[in-house]
Amino acid sequence: MSDDLSNQMTADAYAALEAELAELEGDGRRAMAERIKTARSWGDLKENSEYHDAKDAQAHLETKILRLQERRRSAVVVESAAGADVVGIGSAVTVRDAESGRENTHTLVSANEADPANGKLSVESPLAQALAGATVGDEVAFEAPRGTRRLVIVSIA
Repeated sequence: MSDDLSNQMTADAYAALEAELAELEGDGRRAMAERIKTARSWGDLKENSEYHDAKDAQAHLETKILRLQERRRSAVVVESAAGADVVGIGSAVTVRDAESGRENTHTLVSANEADPANGKLSVESPLAQALAGATVGDEVAFEAPRGTRRLVIVSIA
């Protein structure tokens, strides 16, 4: 993995980013223009709170679009390691806690795609960094808030 993990994303994540940007740049901007047009028709702009709210919302929309465009510009699309014998971005890894024996499955994704509640770990997280490069049967250790945890790699998909 590269040293600058913050810009890495899978092809799926890049496609989702493109789709979100297209939606915001198209329908989002059209809806915002209509909202401003409607608010403008309600009278004096100095005392028209609906107009000022719409303009604020437009500024937020444009800021979000600029952030997404920058993320797209700096994106490093990495090939998913799914199906490989070694853990990498895109891998779904089943691990067993060496102490409790409890098993969990985690998918390694870019920081922008991370969703721990759904098993998607950022490659920047301590657990993902410990798992990266491991193979089935390996035992990895990482520092968790409650101390060192040891996990055994059960499977990689």
